[in-house]
Amino acid sequence: LNYISGDKPIDEDLKKYFIDSALGMTDTEAFLAFKLAKQKVGLQTKEAAQIISMEKEQIIKKSGILDYYQVNQDLESSLGGLDNLKDWLTKREKSFQRKAKDFGLQEPKGILLVGVPGCGKSLTAKCVAASWKQPLLKLDIGKVFQAEVGASENNIRQAIETAEAVAPCVLWIDEIEKGLSGVQSSGSTDGGVTSRIFSTILTWMQEKTSPVFVVATANNINLLPPELLRKGRFDEIFFVDLPTKDERQNIFKIHLEKKNQSLSDLA
Repeated sequence: LNYISGDKPIDEDLKKYFIDSALGMTDTEAFLAFKLAKQKVGLQTKEAAQIISMEKEQIIKKSGILDYYQVNQDLESSLGGLDNLKDWLTKREKSFQRKAKDFGLQEPKGILLVGVPGCGKSLTAKCVAASWKQPLLKLDIGKVFQAEVGASENNIRQAIETAEAVAPCVLWIDEIEKGLSGVQSSGSTDGGVTSRIFSTILTWMQEKTSPVFVVATANNINLLPPELLRKGRFDEIFFVDLPTKDERQNIFKIHLEKKNQSLSDLA
């Protein structure tokens, strides 16, 4: 990095962001990504880390299980309401800094968002990745299941290994209750495949040390296995309800500003 930057010194915190963004790449791939970031925005801004992360997209596409999302929303300008959730996420972002690691602070494991459909759970996952300047990976549990014996278990292990290879990243598991709702009857319906996949996910979430931040969403918490809700799997569980009057005003304001309008124009 110092060789590429030349005479311009790089802040130590930024240097950590760049190195983290290049994890999972070969030396040549990382070198070319650093050169591209320097040419586009320079190596003195966080935007360079996002460019480096985007270069890892090819690694993720090769897995076939994970989807890579390029997002540009952020928590403040794209997500209305949910002040408690946004405050929690803003504070946890600092745990990825070099001084936090030197202090011994661990990166957050993840959050579970449950509540009413269409109230911003999926948008939150996208905003977290963009605000933290990390790649967003989506795990589609439906793609994990295969007809061949042992293929499903191998797929989930491959997906986890890919996420850890490109960490730090945000791993989004959308509508997790639909993929894991058959755990209790798995032995009599699919030979225990769902149960073994669920066990692999639980063990990884509990024991993982790599900075993969899991954002799981669910519309019906009653369908979730109780083991998933135990403390230690997620840092916090947030309920996303219908927006209040003030929150609706904030949401209207965000959408109107995208169209170069304001609330006063509607009065």
